[in-house]
Amino acid sequence: LYINSIIGSSVEYQIDIIFAQTWTDSRLRYNSTMKILTLNSNMVGLIWLPDTIFRNSKTADSHWITMPNQLLRIWNDGKILYTLRLTINAECQLQLHNFPMDEHSCPLIFSSYGYPQDEMIYKWRKNSVEAADQKSWRLYQFDFMGLRNTTDVIKTTAGDYVVMTVYFDLSRRMGYFTIQTYIPCILTVVLSWVSFWIKKDATPARTALGITTVLTMTTLSTVARTSLPRVSYVTAMDLFVTVCFLFVFAALMEYATLNYYSYSVRRPSYMEPKRLVS
Repeated sequence: LYINSIIGSSVEYQIDIIFAQTWTDSRLRYNSTMKILTLNSNMVGLIWLPDTIFRNSKTADSHWITMPNQLLRIWNDGKILYTLRLTINAECQLQLHNFPMDEHSCPLIFSSYGYPQDEMIYKWRKNSVEAADQKSWRLYQFDFMGLRNTTDVIKTTAGDYVVMTVYFDLSRRMGYFTIQTYIPCILTVVLSWVSFWIKKDATPARTALGITTVLTMTTLSTVARTSLPRVSYVTAMDLFVTVCFLFVFAALMEYATLNYYSYSVRRPSYMEPKRLVS
């Protein structure tokens, strides 16, 4: 499993699977002491095959090097096992309200293209969905939490179709965002509080520190936004950066208010001299 690219609020992931289908064709029954016939890929085009499609795939490729990665076995009772290796680029819609503490379930959906439910029914075999060793997975920003499979029936004008779905549950890793965004924002807020220990008469020092921290927070918020897909709603990171910016801005405004009222108190009031009238 490989997270390929993020576009908007959707992620395109790439997965390498061995897709196995089993069905029974009474026309292929035979009488022989050999219970199983293992055939090469040349025989695949000579028998009936399910017209399975992947509904949420962008692109899909089968492997042909050095030979077609296909397996065909026929039992003497007409049972058929057909497997092939596929690389699929599929789409996964993301809900980024809790970004970067979000969790997602990326589906891989497949069904028949032309046979409705009354002609062909898909069923999961027990323990038919298994994941390979995660050491070969390239999930740089996510942790794999597990997988699950479901069966649904969708209604269309052409009929009711059985839809099979495998969900890959993913949880985002926070290490990158902690180092790049959270820690710098927290340190910038703490740095803005240093101005509270500087004497109020040191106007250049407090002003320079306040403006510097405000500009730093502006830069950090811009950088944090570049790592986030362009969505119209507020995410958890947006809220955190906004609160940090308000803390820094409030520290600068605190000194401006303090300086204004201190100047007002020190300024002597002007009184006109009284005239003595004899």
